[in-house]
Amino acid sequence: MAPSSCDYIFVFAQAHDEFRVPELRSIAELHGFQVGFDRYTPEELVNAIKRPFMILRLEEKEHAKLLANRCILIRSIYEFYAQGSTYGELHEANKRVRSRWEQYIPNTSFKFTVIGYNHGLSQRRQRNVIESFSYMDFLGKIEMKDPQITLGVFEEYEDDRRPDGSRNADDEFKQAYFGRLVAEGTARSLIGMFDVKKRTYCGNTSMEAEMSLLMANQTQAAPGKLMYDPFIGTGSMAYTTAYFGAHVYGSDIDGRQMRGKAQTPGIIRAAAQYGVAQQIIDLCTFDVTRHPWRCGGLFDAIITDPPYGVRAGAKRLGRKKHRNDRPPPQVPRPDPDEPYIPPTKPYELSALVADLVLFARYQLKPRGLLVFFLPTVTETYEGVDVQAALCEGMELVANSVQEFGSWGRRLITIRKTTAESYPPPTFDSADINDAGTLRAPAHKDFREKYFQGFKKASEEL
Repeated sequence: MAPSSCDYIFVFAQAHDEFRVPELRSIAELHGFQVGFDRYTPEELVNAIKRPFMILRLEEKEHAKLLANRCILIRSIYEFYAQGSTYGELHEANKRVRSRWEQYIPNTSFKFTVIGYNHGLSQRRQRNVIESFSYMDFLGKIEMKDPQITLGVFEEYEDDRRPDGSRNADDEFKQAYFGRLVAEGTARSLIGMFDVKKRTYCGNTSMEAEMSLLMANQTQAAPGKLMYDPFIGTGSMAYTTAYFGAHVYGSDIDGRQMRGKAQTPGIIRAAAQYGVAQQIIDLCTFDVTRHPWRCGGLFDAIITDPPYGVRAGAKRLGRKKHRNDRPPPQVPRPDPDEPYIPPTKPYELSALVADLVLFARYQLKPRGLLVFFLPTVTETYEGVDVQAALCEGMELVANSVQEFGSWGRRLITIRKTTAESYPPPTFDSADINDAGTLRAPAHKDFREKYFQGFKKASEEL
């Protein structure tokens, strides 16, 4: 058995590397334990998350299983035995921890797997590597289908090709790792389950499955928790948070997105597809800036993807400004037999974000979480852009970016750190740059910048 508090090799999916650590910490916090990053300084961690393997410390083996069953970006977790830049180093290190694997020598069925990252390994190479561990003297049966233990060897190469274009040799790896399989990552199968292409109801702004699941994990969705999406649209985040046991309330200024055209609302139909329709408490049509909530502290988390204008712009109730020399249009008296559709005006993204943080402070329970995507212009983004949106009683927990070249979208997680009661926001956020002393954040006027191709100020002159 693995001793209490030991190191594990985390094998990650090769996607969204900046999201790995926030997801690990979020799920660990949900289950009441910590993940140890002792091997890495803050500077080393920046580079470590870009690599396929990390060695992290856990107090209990069961913690590894909890992470592997919930974290979307984990492929597998191995109890760490040894590593080295050569097999000589690795074998010497492995012999020093004989007490950790000698219990499997007498009568334990086993198998070896040898995997190369950034480099394909031939069958001969794999066989030679396995035979180099012959000193372990395992006496059990080799069982490829259902062994009692699986021993994994991982070779990490910088690239499969040298600068001159020739293929790397098999032994030119950067680092090799060795350990025993503790848990396979089962959560990644949910990506296929929630695939938008297979969904009964979706729209052109529906969030892709992997990101919806990552967002749900950032909220620490679990049974008994109450989530709210104020820009629910077609409900992508509702399904994943509900799947993890949370109850969900949703609203949107445009009820057509929630309803669809069938008699049963589209979100309810899709939720039924995933077996979570009973987790959707209600769906209501209203402008979040004119919300009906008459008390705060209702929700454990607010999860949303605010519309930022690439495919659909944010709106709020009200009329656009009219020229001073032109009288406002006359509004005819509404026909009582026709539904009244109130006028709307654009909701500028930086104002929306500032209002959203204040709204979350009002509506979240103490230690509740606000999780949302924020698009930013890559060239002008600075950390202060997000920090400036915070208010008293709210702290930044995580900020991970998904790059798209000239712009990226950041998954922001903010926690309510206070138990004090605050009044509801007025939703009259002034222009963030009106004072003239503060820089305009990289998400301000994002829609206009996007359609202008993110031109530099010098290019516009």
